[in-house]
Amino acid sequence: MKLVNHERNAMDLRTTPVHLGLGSRAKPVEGFAWDPEVLRAYSAAVAADGAEGRMVMIFDGDGRGDHWERHPAGDEMVVCLSGSVTVTRDTDGVSDHVRLGPGEATINPAGVWHVVDMEGPTSILAITAGLGTEHRPRTEARPTERVGAPGPEEAP
Repeated sequence: MKLVNHERNAMDLRTTPVHLGLGSRAKPVEGFAWDPEVLRAYSAAVAADGAEGRMVMIFDGDGRGDHWERHPAGDEMVVCLSGSVTVTRDTDGVSDHVRLGPGEATINPAGVWHVVDMEGPTSILAITAGLGTEHRPRTEARPTERVGAPGPEEAP
């Protein structure tokens, strides 16, 4: 994984996210993968951007999301590019559902647990404040019930 300073060619945001950082810089993230080592390397490479850093990426899918997540460092914007998606937020035990069609967006406030369900083949664009992001497996329990393994900040 490496950040590229001046990419001049077209890139696929499905495989190469872009990091938006301090100084209004945009850097493609080559070799990105949802792998713990790659995620640690990415976090280390962008640590100086702190809470102001954002990852921009497109996700394709079809079906129910398998995990809840929250981003304590900042808001996340989710844009539906095609298909239909429902974003469910859990704020202090109260569920909020937002259905999006193509061209529609919603903002997940900082620190609020949320899950994304794609209804049929769907593409979304996410602009995420990734610093400190937490995940919980999706079960019938609410994310605030702390189901699953502790996050890194809670490990002994």
